[in-house]
Amino acid sequence: MTATAAPPQTAAPDGPPVHRASLRKRLIPYWLLLPGIVWLLVFFVLPMVYQASTSVQTGSLEEGFKVTWHFPTYWDAFTEYLPQFLRSLAYAGTATVLCLLLGYPLAYLIAFKAGRWRNLLLVLVIAPFFTSFLIRTLAWKTILADGGPVVGVLHAVGFLDVTSWLGITEGSRVLATPLAVVCGLTYNFLPFMVLPLYTSLERIDTRLHEAAGDLYATPATVFRKVTFPLSMPGVVSGTLLTFIPASGDYVNAELLGSTDTRMIGNVIQSQYLRILDYPTAAALSFILMAIVLIMVTVYIRRAGTEDLV
Repeated sequence: MTATAAPPQTAAPDGPPVHRASLRKRLIPYWLLLPGIVWLLVFFVLPMVYQASTSVQTGSLEEGFKVTWHFPTYWDAFTEYLPQFLRSLAYAGTATVLCLLLGYPLAYLIAFKAGRWRNLLLVLVIAPFFTSFLIRTLAWKTILADGGPVVGVLHAVGFLDVTSWLGITEGSRVLATPLAVVCGLTYNFLPFMVLPLYTSLERIDTRLHEAAGDLYATPATVFRKVTFPLSMPGVVSGTLLTFIPASGDYVNAELLGSTDTRMIGNVIQSQYLRILDYPTAAALSFILMAIVLIMVTVYIRRAGTEDLV
């Protein structure tokens, strides 16, 4: 018997067509992500690297700044402006709590009680975004003006007497006080609280409320045991979206406050544009970012949810 020789095998240079199609399909998400990655690299990572190098420089604007790895700038900036850091966190925390207290009932109303008025209420919530942040803040100077109707009512009911005793207003004056700054922060960032809360509440299945009622739970118990726990993703994301920008804000303190209510954002802005001390300004920015990141990390872990809206 003579063995028949096997035909020569030729390997496809690029593999089977099915394999190539599968590879292209797997690469599609990465190609779609590429523009966003490039955007983050160019407009976020590179500026962060530049600011990091600026924070360890020494020199002046006339002589030029050089990277000398001068890390004591961080400690000097932190100790010198510690009151502004504490004031910023206090104002941002107070505004966040007020936004939660005001925003949760409003979001609950829109999600469960608004009916056919739901879309209109949502439009009213985001209506402040139709105007400039600067214009909205300047409007509060008119609202809280000395001798205006708002200040007159607050003085008549004795509210200003209490706030003056607490040190957040000065006599019958509201402008240029901590109260005015907190009011501006609360108003400007309230939509950032309401919208995540509404999204989280709107997802709750109302049949869970009915089931809790069938088990003889009171409305307060239903809210405490069902509604609020299920809305925690909205609470967490809303508080973060409010606290983080509020802690670095400088417009409200600049327009509604005074030199005694300056926040760390005002200090950074002054260091960059007036004093021209770029290393100190960059160091202050990174210190604020580090403080906020630590607080956010601890808060998310304590909140017990990572399912943010």
